[in-house]
Amino acid sequence: MIPAVNLAEKLSQFSEHWSPKIVGGFNGHDLMVVKAKGEFVWHSHPDTDDFFLVLKGRLRIEMRDGSVTMGPGELFVVPKGVEHRPVAEEETEILIIEPAGTPNTGDPETAVTKKSI
Repeated sequence: MIPAVNLAEKLSQFSEHWSPKIVGGFNGHDLMVVKAKGEFVWHSHPDTDDFFLVLKGRLRIEMRDGSVTMGPGELFVVPKGVEHRPVAEEETEILIIEPAGTPNTGDPETAVTKKSI
């Protein structure tokens, strides 16, 4: 039997920021947890939406025409092709869902290699 995934336990296994860790998958999508602090790079995903669910802390998604701020239990989906930059003033824990293989920067050349934990 496949065990349930404990997100808090998975998040306790690493400390680096902006380095998504794959904790599961479904229908060709990666389920990832990430710790965020500071500003990520401006980027877009031309072929896929970007799903963010805040587990702990606060996350602001800046877009060229405005921003959205979320706290624990809140989610936001950045539509495909929209340039955005996640910003976390304090360490923030996030669940991200993306099609498997989607580069976190929108560019395979600059993307972090995602690892399963």
